[in-house]
Amino acid sequence: MSDTVIDERVTDEIEALRAILLDDELNIKENERGEPECIETVLFPSTGEDSESQYVCVTLIVQLPIGYPDVSPTINLRNPRGLDEETVKLMQSDAEAKCADFIGQPVMFELIELIREHLTRSNLPTDQCAICLYGFRERDEFTKTECYHYFHSHCLAAHIAAAERYYREEQEKLPQWQQDVKNKFQAICPVCRESINCDVENLWSAPLPIDVEAATDFSVTTELRELQKQMATLFLRQQQRGGIIDLETEGVKMLVRTEDESETTTEEFNLPGTSLNTYPDQTVQPVNQMQLLQSKQPLHQAQNHGHCQPRPLHNTYHGHNNQRHRNRGGRGRANYRRQFDRVRQTESTPT
Repeated sequence: MSDTVIDERVTDEIEALRAILLDDELNIKENERGEPECIETVLFPSTGEDSESQYVCVTLIVQLPIGYPDVSPTINLRNPRGLDEETVKLMQSDAEAKCADFIGQPVMFELIELIREHLTRSNLPTDQCAICLYGFRERDEFTKTECYHYFHSHCLAAHIAAAERYYREEQEKLPQWQQDVKNKFQAICPVCRESINCDVENLWSAPLPIDVEAATDFSVTTELRELQKQMATLFLRQQQRGGIIDLETEGVKMLVRTEDESETTTEEFNLPGTSLNTYPDQTVQPVNQMQLLQSKQPLHQAQNHGHCQPRPLHNTYHGHNNQRHRNRGGRGRANYRRQFDRVRQTESTPT
C-alpha cells in the first residue's frame, strides 16, 4: 500500500469481503486518503442457518499497516462471549502465526476461517455461570442471552425473580404520585446490564445445575473457627485505636442543639475601641439592641431629653443635613466612647 495508490490486492480483498459478508457484519475504517486501515467483523461458529445453536462469538479486528499485504497486520480479538481465557489466547496465537505464513498475500479470509473453526470446536460455554459461580456440566441446561452471556436456566430464573421482587418492593415504598404504573419491570443481564427477554416460567422448569445440587451444606470447620478468632482479636485492636466507626456514636456527634430564644435575646455588645475592662469600679449591665440604637443618637438629643429615645425610622429633609453629616464624620471614636459612658451612667443612676 503506497501513499498515493491503493494496492490492487487490497482493493480486490475488500470488494470480496463486502460481497460475502453482510453490511452489519463488516466494518471497514478508512483514513483521510480513503485507504482502508482497519477491518472489523463479528464471527460466529459454523452452524448453518441455525443461529439459536450459536453459543459463542468474538469480534475480529485487523489493523492494516502501510505496506500490507507485504507487511503483517495486527490482530486483536475483542468481546469474546462464552469463551475462556485459554481459548482466546490460543486463537490469538494461531491468528498471528497465520499472518506470518501469508506475508505478501491477502490474509483476511484465512483469518476469518481460522477463527470460525475455533468457535465451532468451542461452541459450548467454557466459562462459569456468573450467578452461581459453577461451571457448565454436560447435562446442565443453560440459556444464552441476546448479548451472548450464558447462565444456568434455573439460576437465571432465580435471579430475575429476585430482581423483580426487589423492584416491586422499591415501588411500594414510593408515594402514590411518584409510582410509575406504565414503567414495567425489565430484566437485565447480570453481566453487562443489557435488557434481556426471557420466559421465566420456562426457565423455572429447568433442573438445578449438577454442581449446585451436589454441593454439600455449609458447615463451620476448624480452620474457619480459627480464622474467626483471629478476626475477633483484630476487631478489638482496631476498636481500641478508634479504627471502628460506631454508627450510634457518630449519630450523636451530628446532633445540633438550639437554645431557647428567650435565653439568647439579650446579648452583650462591645463597641470597637471600647473596653469594659477599663472601668472595674462600675457595674456593667447588658446592652440590648434598643440601647445600642440609643447610643448612636447625637449628643445634643441625649442632653435635651435626659434619656435616650429611639430614632425614627424615616428621615425628614433639613437644609443643614449635609453640615450635620460632615460634623458627625469628624467626631471619631472618642465621641462614641463618651456617648456610651453617658448612656451607661444614665441607666445605672437610680430614679
